[in-house]
Order: sequence, then structure tokens, then C-alpha cells
Amino acid sequence: MTDRAGGTASLVGELRRVVRGEVGFDATSRALTTMDASNYRRVPLGVVAPRDADDVAAVLEVCRERGIPVVARGGGTSIAGQATGVGVVLDFTRHMNRLLALDPAARTAVVQPGLVLDRLQEAAAPHGLRFGPDPSTHGRCTLGGMIGNNSCGAHSVAWGTTADSVRELSVLTARGRLLRPGRDWAGAPEGLRALVEGELARLRTGFPDLPRRISGYALDALLPERGADVARSFCGSEGTLGILTEAVVRLVEAPRARALAVLGYADESAAAEAAAGLLPLGPLTVEGMAADLVRSPAGLPRGGAWLFVETGGATAGEARARAEAIVRAADVVGSLVVTDPAAQRALWRIREDASGTATRIPGGTSRTKSGGGTEAWPGWEDCAVPPARLGAYLRDFRALLAGHGLRGTPYGHFGDGCIHVRIDFDLLTEAGVGRFRRFSEDLADLVVAHGGSLSGEHGDGRARAELLPRMYGAETVRLFERAKAVWDPDDLLNPGMLVRPAPLDTDLRFSVLPRRPVDVAFGYPADGGDFRAAVRRCVGVAKCRTATSAGPAVMCPSFRVTGEEEHSTRGRARLLHEMLAGEIVTGGWRSTEVRDALDLCLSCKGCRSDCPVGVDMATYKAEFLHHHYAGRRRPAAHHVLGRLPEWLRAVARTGTAALVNRLASVTVAARLGKRLAGIAPERDVPGIAEETFTRWWRRRGGGRAAGDPVVLWPDTFTEHLSPQVGRAAVRVLEAAGLRVELPPAGRRGRVCCGLTYVSTGQLDRARAVLRRTLDVMEPVLRAGAPVVVLEPSCAAALRGDLPELLHDDPRAARLAAVVRTFAETLEEHAPEWTPPAADRPVAGQTHCHQHAVLGDAADRRLRESAGLTGDLSGGCCGLAGNFGFEKGHFEVSRACAEEQLLPAVRAAAGGTVILADGYSCRTQLEQLAGVRGRHLAEVLAEGLDGGPDGDSEGATGTGR
Repeated sequence: MTDRAGGTASLVGELRRVVRGEVGFDATSRALTTMDASNYRRVPLGVVAPRDADDVAAVLEVCRERGIPVVARGGGTSIAGQATGVGVVLDFTRHMNRLLALDPAARTAVVQPGLVLDRLQEAAAPHGLRFGPDPSTHGRCTLGGMIGNNSCGAHSVAWGTTADSVRELSVLTARGRLLRPGRDWAGAPEGLRALVEGELARLRTGFPDLPRRISGYALDALLPERGADVARSFCGSEGTLGILTEAVVRLVEAPRARALAVLGYADESAAAEAAAGLLPLGPLTVEGMAADLVRSPAGLPRGGAWLFVETGGATAGEARARAEAIVRAADVVGSLVVTDPAAQRALWRIREDASGTATRIPGGTSRTKSGGGTEAWPGWEDCAVPPARLGAYLRDFRALLAGHGLRGTPYGHFGDGCIHVRIDFDLLTEAGVGRFRRFSEDLADLVVAHGGSLSGEHGDGRARAELLPRMYGAETVRLFERAKAVWDPDDLLNPGMLVRPAPLDTDLRFSVLPRRPVDVAFGYPADGGDFRAAVRRCVGVAKCRTATSAGPAVMCPSFRVTGEEEHSTRGRARLLHEMLAGEIVTGGWRSTEVRDALDLCLSCKGCRSDCPVGVDMATYKAEFLHHHYAGRRRPAAHHVLGRLPEWLRAVARTGTAALVNRLASVTVAARLGKRLAGIAPERDVPGIAEETFTRWWRRRGGGRAAGDPVVLWPDTFTEHLSPQVGRAAVRVLEAAGLRVELPPAGRRGRVCCGLTYVSTGQLDRARAVLRRTLDVMEPVLRAGAPVVVLEPSCAAALRGDLPELLHDDPRAARLAAVVRTFAETLEEHAPEWTPPAADRPVAGQTHCHQHAVLGDAADRRLRESAGLTGDLSGGCCGLAGNFGFEKGHFEVSRACAEEQLLPAVRAAAGGTVILADGYSCRTQLEQLAGVRGRHLAEVLAEGLDGGPDGDSEGATGTGR
């Protein structure tokens, strides 16, 4: 054992002796905290999750004795590198995450540093109050991180920065002293007042006067005329002065009603020129973004750029009147005033996702260009200038980008002169990194020339601290160093941030990745076929860490259940990054750390649509499992559940469904069978249909209607487990005037989407199955008929996994292009048909794969046409195909269902139709709630002649 290893072991032992919280020095804990949301990467010694301030003090004492740096970390969403470090990382999100008190009369709250902002907002809302600042990451950013970075958010034109909302802090210094910073020098460390009083002239003249000046230390807040506010000066110090353990924060009155005016302009410069002129009208927000960042302009007025201007009022009419007054005062090419809260949220999501969508710039010729567009990165994310100069600054900024051969799309807080932008830096090559440095230096000079601040929101960190002398001058930066020494004379706390920084072009996170492409099975078309680029997609904005899913969102169910970073999409992406780097996670594709983190990934595909940068963890998981088990023994569940189509076909071929069902109902046999198969003992084995769907089809004599042909896909679940869904679909499609056909019965077997093989990482087998399927489907592809797939997960596999896995076979893309859902088929090929009126409320859940890959707009329109009222919940049912059946997954599976699906069903009134198009969702409902969920086809078939299952053909045997 080396001296370093021995020293680390001794450190771990001492920390575990004195700390009640978790101490994690294992590879997974370290790998998860190498990065934040920036371009930087540093490897910590380990992570401690303190339970209270005593734990924090104990960590500081141990680390001070050993000279080990300490870095405070909240949600890890800092974009300048300040949440990375080489010593001990303090993770406040696990335990020190509570709201300690809320006083509505005083309009204050007492919070711990790990409290997520949305939890504070939820507690304050019933009292008509809220915390003013609200970054777009409000669902996962912590109050401690906001104080450390002096975060602001969209409403800063009304309520200022976090520093404006802080009353008093509880801070532990590196030497273990508890201070309570406040106004009038309260809580100041010894020597700070003398330092300030000796530099009054510099403090009065050396700091730009603008609303978003975040760079450097806020020493001017200590001026006597500003109340000598030690708490305010602590804000934005990036964990370098002391460790925050509690904060008393100020709340503001929330408007009872809001309206949103969306103003369209020709381009972002025109929008920027107009923003400052709207401030006298008292808006709550003046946010700007250009069309380049909008995936779909649906719902937005005409324009090439927009301002999102929110107004408030005591009534909806008052808020709307203020919004309309802003529209009248603005010179726009298009406008829209929205008062419906749901519609406002939908529009705000466009703006909030910009930090992710900005990471892919369409087109371009950068060396980091992938099939999904040029990669773009933070680093110059939030410079700020006086609002009146924003238009001129943006023109100069655009010229500077062009001069360096770079591209980026600005967006952000136009009313405060603060601009976010991600730029297509090439951070993979020496030449590209050199250009990154030269541009950074030139942009710093440009910002200063416009009277601005290098950071207007997220802090300096590693990205900008080196350039602070250009903004403040050498003497003021030396003053910063002296202030740091007063608070932290041993330079223990987050060293290298703000003062004495490392060069901005060192410790870049991509430098450790392999130089050559990695051999993979999927095609990764959105990433130019490069798995490294796919992993680089995760930039750490951490939307996957949102504790509750809002509206239809799905991502990330396992994180919401466990609260553990390794079970978030970001955490898994970080582990894959470190797997490729090979420094901490050294096992490559054989890594147990990555395997264990992916074990609780439900492959729900929610991240594919909900992640702003389109991380597709379900595909990455399948890829990893493919390599991890290559030439090795797989878990039994992979063979049983992954090869489910083969087992079910064997049962159908031998006519033993009734026997299998009887055995599954015998307790002893079922228990033994589940144990051998790796199936969760808590699960019931679903019944197998005694008559398959295709056997019923043949007995029926095939299709019975004339009209345009549609090919109904006999997926495994419809064929063997829910044939009543197929029968109902045939009845409805024929009633709509369509001629239903089935795929040809090829000599080499029936068609299969390969879903179960993909989800268990058996990709060689999946490719073989899919190539056989394409052979069988050749006549259908030549005819060009739509292929109707009733099971959402199978439809998603055919549209998404098929062309990505068989990227070398042009037939794959052709089949994917003709796949349609049941509702899409009726809408596109029977547009004049009116469904039978059901006139009943519905409850249930949109299938996660439908949400992520297929979309459900056609389903919503079909339900509305049939008089089926109400919305389906979001989230994931938790069964997710094989996931919920595998041993060890039952509790997580059930907890996922309890988040949205089961509460929605329990709350449903009598007579409500429980809709669940996915077999997994229906099974979860039956096994956990004793409720029968039905496919939309079954519900519509009820309105047709032929009985409650829509089958007048005398079907026999339906399974359980």
C-alpha cells in the first residue's frame, strides 16, 4: 500500500469515527463528484454527507489538521467549475436539506444549505409568499448553492439577486468558529472591518454599478453607507470564505395573478434594444431568447427572437391589463398574452430548457460537430452589462464570435443585461483549447469596455477568475486575496476559486476521454456515431434531479425514489464518462460501479425527451450491458425475460398455456420458478392467453373490411398476453373503414421489435431478430402501408432502437418511418371517421415510451373526439417491462407507481375509465391496485356492436 493510500485510509477512518453522516471514498462516490455543470473536472479524495453542523465542524477539524481542502456542494449545477475540488466534498443535499422555520408575519424562512428551492416555494405558497430569485434550475438547485453563487433567475428585475434576499447566515470558518453574518458588522471575522476601513476609497470607486455584478467578492457591501452587511458580502463567495450551515432568508409577496406577454422581434439584437425600455412599466420578468433555441415554435408569436415579459396583479384582469399595456408600448412583429397557468408553464419550459438546447447548434463545421449539430459548451455563460448597453454589446459580441470562427446563441435575462450563451468551442484539441483561451481574454476585455461584469449570475469559478484583474485591476484582486486570508488563513476552503486561480484552460473535463472512437453496437446518429460524444451530451444541468415530476414529465423515476445521484441520468452519465476516462472507474465495460448504477435505470426513455440535451440513458444502458456480459454468464432474468418472445412462442406452439397458468398458480411451483428465473418473489406471474391473437385471426378468417390497407403488428404482448387488445383494435380499425392485414408469416419466424433483447443488452440477438423481421416485412415495405403497433414500447423500439441498432441497413429506417400508433393511424388514414361517444372521464398514465419517443398528441385528440375527458398522469408506472419483474427491483418499482399513477387511479371518481395502453402499465395496475386498465382500442370497441371487449367473433381464452 502506498503512502498516499495509507494516508487516505487513515483519513477515512478518522472521518468515520467523528462524522455521523455518510463518508464515501469509493470509486462511485468520487466519480459522481468530479464535475459540476461546467467544462471542468477534478478528482476529489472523497465525499461526506454531513447530518448537521457538528458533522461539518468535525470534517473541517480533521481536514485542517491534514491540510486537505474542503469543497461545499449543493445540487452540483454550478457552471463555472466552483463545485469541483481535489479534497473532501461536502454534499448537503442528502441530510442538511430541511426548511427549519417559516414565519409568514415576518416574511422570513430559516433554511439549511441543501434545501431545494422548489421545496421552499411550495412551503411559502399557501401564505401568499415566495423566495424572489428563481434560477431555471429551481427544481434541483439548493439554497446553499444559490447563496454561494449569488444566483438570480428570471424575476431579478422585480426581486433582485439572492444577496438581496438574505437576512442572516450561520457560517463555520475553516478554523471551526461559528459566525452569524448579518448587517452592521454582525458575524464579521476578526480583521475584516479593519481591512475594509483601510480601503474605503477603492471600495467606493472600484466596483461597477449594475444589477448583475456577481464577479469577485462583494466587499462594497461592507461600506458603512450600505449597512456594513457581512451576510450580503458573503453571498457569491463560492464556498471560499466559510461553510454555510443555515440561512435566514427574506420572502416576498407573490402576485395573486400573473399574465405572460410574449413579444416577437426580428432578432435578438432588436429584443435586447427593447428590453431596457420595458423596465419602467414594472414587469416581473424580461427574459429573451432567439429562435435557434426553440425546438418547435408552436405556441409562440411571429418573430426571430422573443421577450418573455411577466406581469402580476391582485386579479387576473389586472395582470392581463398590465401585460396588454406592455404589448402596446412595445414595437414588435408579433405578440401574445397568456393568462392560463398551464399555457404559461408550457411557454416557460421553452425558456428554462435553453441551457440544454443551447448545447447543440444546428449545422456548423466545428471539429466537435456530430449528427445532432455542433456541440456547444459553457464557460462564458452569463456576462452582464448595463441593460441600456445590451443591444450594442450583443452586436459587438456577435462580431467577436465571428472573428474567432465561433458560434453561439445568446439568451437570458435581457432586462438585467445578463446574457447566457453556449459556444461551439473545440475543447478536444490543443488548437481548439488555444482558441478558447484567446476568445475568453478578448471577451473579458469587451465586457469591461461595456462597463460590465464577467459573471452576471453563476460566479467566476475556474472559468473567469483568472481574468478578474482585467475587470477590477491588480490592486482590487489583491484586496480579494487579503479578504480571503481574513476568513480562511489556511486556504482550506475551495482553494483556486476567485483568488489565486489555476489557468482557465486546465483541468478541462474532455482531456481524459479516449482519443479514438469506442467500438459500439448502436449507431448514435445524433452524435455522429461516436459514443464519446453521446456521453459528452450530459452537461450537468441536472433536470433529472428534479424531486417531483411536473405534468407529463417522466425523467428520472429512480432518482425520485432513491434521491441518490448515482440513480439520476446525470449520475449515470458521469459514471460512463469516468469509465471512458479510466482513472477512477478502472474496469471499462466490466465496471461494477457502472453496472450497479444502471441496475435501477428503468429504461423508461424519459431522458430522451425530458433531458434538455437529449441524453438517452436507456440506449447507453443497453450498450453497456451488451459489452459487460460479452462472453460472460448473464443473470437468469436476462434469459427468462429478455428472451420472453421465444418462451411464449414455445408455449403457444406446444399448446401448454393452460398448464403453465396452472403451475404459476401453485404457490410452491411458482416460488421455485421465480427463484430460478431471477424474478421478484413479490410478483405474480401473468397469465398466458390460451388462444393467441394470430390464432384468433386465422380462425376468424382474417380481415373483413374493404378500404385502405393497414398492417397490424402482432407484438409479443398483444399476441400472447393481451390478445383482447388486438381483437378490439381490429374491430375499431375496420369500423373506421380500414382493411386490416397482418405481416406475412415468414418461413424464418414471426416479426419482433427486439425490445426485450435490447432492454437486457442482448444486442447481437436483437440484431439477428430485427434482420429476420426486416426480411419478413419486405413486401410490406414495398407496398408502403402503415404499420399499426398497439404496444407503445414496441412502437418506440421500432421507431427508435431499430434504425439505431441496424444503422447499416436502409430497410430499418424505412420500417421506422411507417410505424404508427393506434391513434395516429385513425387520424391519418380515417380522418372522416368519428369514434363512438364514450362520454366518460379517464384516469391512468401515458406510457413512458410513448411520451419519450412517439408523442401522444393524436391520442389526446382521439380521446377528446370520443368524449373521454380528463388528462392522464405523467411519470413511469415502475414496471417498465422486465425491470419491475427482476429480483431486487420490486420496492423501487412500487415506489415509482406510487408517485403519480396509483394516486391518480385512487382519486378517480366512480365510472372513470382507467386507460393504460402499455401491457406493463396494465400489469402494474392489476398487481398493485387490483384495477383493470384498458387500452384505448378496448374502450372505443365498447361503443361498437359486439360486446364489452369489442369482439363479436366468439373469442375463447383470454388469460388472467
